[in-house]
Amino acid sequence: MNIEKYSRGYFMPPVKSLKWTEREYITESPTWCSVDLRDGNQALVVPMSLEEKLEYFQLLLQVGFKEIEVGFPAASETEFAFLRRLIEQDLIPDDVTIQVLTQSREHIIRKTFEALKGVNKAVVHLYNSTSVAQREQVFKKSEEEIIDIAVTGAKMLKKYADETEGDFQFQYSPESFTGTEVEFALDICNRVLDIWKPTVKNKVIINLPATVSISMPHVYASQIEYMSDHLNYRDNVILSLHPHNDRGTGVADAELGMLAGAERVEGTLFGNGERTGNVDIVTLALNMFSHGVDPKLNFENIPKIISMYEELTKMKVHERHPYGGELVFTAFSGSHQDAIAKGMKWREEKECQYWTVPYLLIDPMDIGRKYEGDIIRINSQSGKGGIGYVLQQKYGLDLPAEMRESFGYSVKNVSDRKHKELMPNEIYDIFINEYVNINTPVEFINYKFTQNDHYETIVSIRMKNEVHEFNGVGNGRLDAISNVLQTQLGIYYKDLVYKEHAQEIGSGSNAVSYVGITDMDGVVYWGCGIDADIMTSSVKALFSAVNKMVSSLQLPVDKEFILLKK
Repeated sequence: MNIEKYSRGYFMPPVKSLKWTEREYITESPTWCSVDLRDGNQALVVPMSLEEKLEYFQLLLQVGFKEIEVGFPAASETEFAFLRRLIEQDLIPDDVTIQVLTQSREHIIRKTFEALKGVNKAVVHLYNSTSVAQREQVFKKSEEEIIDIAVTGAKMLKKYADETEGDFQFQYSPESFTGTEVEFALDICNRVLDIWKPTVKNKVIINLPATVSISMPHVYASQIEYMSDHLNYRDNVILSLHPHNDRGTGVADAELGMLAGAERVEGTLFGNGERTGNVDIVTLALNMFSHGVDPKLNFENIPKIISMYEELTKMKVHERHPYGGELVFTAFSGSHQDAIAKGMKWREEKECQYWTVPYLLIDPMDIGRKYEGDIIRINSQSGKGGIGYVLQQKYGLDLPAEMRESFGYSVKNVSDRKHKELMPNEIYDIFINEYVNINTPVEFINYKFTQNDHYETIVSIRMKNEVHEFNGVGNGRLDAISNVLQTQLGIYYKDLVYKEHAQEIGSGSNAVSYVGITDMDGVVYWGCGIDADIMTSSVKALFSAVNKMVSSLQLPVDKEFILLKK
C-alpha cells in the first residue's frame, strides 16, 4: 500500500464558499430524477430487457418520480425501442418528464431526437468530460478544445430540437466535475448557457456530477456553492447533482450539496450504478423524512419496492442497507432491546407527538415494516427486555420484570446451545414448557372455598398417581392454598410475589397469573398459570413455581405424601 503515489486530485474554489455551513438542515424536497433505467441499468451484469424496463418504469411512477432518465437511446436497439414504446403507447403520465442522455456527437444527437419524436416533454442531457485526467489522458485536448466539444453539442441540441416534434428542456453536465478546476467548470457551463439562453419559462439544468467522488463532502459542497454563486442566468438555471459513491459519501455529498444551493438530485433506488454506485435516493429521501420534511416520494411499502427491485435488477439489498435492509430496525443486543421495549411502552402511555424511541430513527411502520419480528429478534446476545417484549407483543404475556430475567437465561441458553436465532414461536414454546401449568410432582386438581373471617379451602392434589384432599386456612384464597402446601406438605418457601392480567392476544378470555417464591437459601423460582378462570390460573401459577423448586432441589415424596425438607 504505497501512499506516495496518491495525491488530492480535486480543486477548491478560488474563494472560500462556506455559506452552506450556516444552514441546519434541508428544508424542502429537491426535484428528484431517477437514473435507474440508464446509469443503474448499464451497471447491471445483465441489463434489463425491454419488458423489464417497462415494469421498472411503472415502479418508479408508483414511488412518485416526476423526472426519469429512461436511457441512452443511441446506444442500443433496446434503449431506442424502449423510448419509442413509452411514447407511442402513451405510457408517460402528463406530469412526468423523461430524460435521455447523449454525447456531444452529431450522429448520436440525431438518433436521440429520432427516438424522441412526438414526446410530450423530455430533458435532453448533453455531457462531455472536463477533468484534468480525462483531458490529458483520454482526449488529449486543450481546455479550449474541450469547451468547443460542449459548445458544438449545445448548438446541435438547439438545431435538432427545433426540427423535432416535442417539448424539450436542455441539461448539461461537465462529466468528472470533481476532477475539474472549478473555474474551468464554471467557464464551460457558462459558455453552454450562453448558447441556450435559458428563460423563466424554459429553464436549463446544469448538472454537476461527482462522477468519481475524490474529496470529502464539504469540498464538494464548497464547489457547488461557488458554481451556484457565479453561474450566468442563475435565476433561470436549475442546479443539479449526480453524486457517485466511490468514497462511501454519496449521501453526504448530496446533502451538503443541497445545503450549498442545489435544487435537483439524480440518483437511483438503493444506490445502484457503476462501481460503488450512485447516491441512494431512498436513503436521501428518508433522511429528510426523519427530520419532518416531506420528500414527496412514496416509500410506504419498502418491502414491496425491494422485492420488485431485486427481481428486475437481480441485485440484492444488503441486510444493513439504511432503511431498506432486513435488519436495520432489528435489535439483537440486550441493552438495545430493553431500551426499545421501554421506549415503545413510553409512547403508548404518554401519547407522544414526536417519535423519540431509542435506537429507532423512524417508525418502521411508516415504511411498511412490522414491529413483530422486525424490531426485536432473539439470539444468545439478547436480553430479558427483548425476550419479554416478544412474548408481550406476539402472545400477550406481560411477565414481571424479575421473571423476565429468569426466563431470559433459559432462552439465551437454548439459543447458545443451538447456535441460532430463535423465532417467536420457539420462545413461546420454551416459556410454556418451562413455566406454564407445571403439574409434576405435585399436581393441582381442584379446590373449594368458604369465607368467614378468613378463607378456608379444601384442595385436591395428585401425587404419585393418587389424589388427596387437604384443608387449609388463609387471609385470601391463594394464601389458603399456599398454607396447604407449606403446613400440610412441608414445602417451605417465603416472599411470594404475584401478578395477573388478561391474555389479550390469541387466547379468547384466558387469564394469566405469575407467581414467584423464594426457597430457604434465597433462590427465586417462577411459575405461570393460564386458565379461563383467574383464580384457577393463580393456583396453577403457584403450583408451577412450587414444582420448579421441588424439581430443582430434588425433594423426594415419601409414602405419606409429605415432601421431605432439604
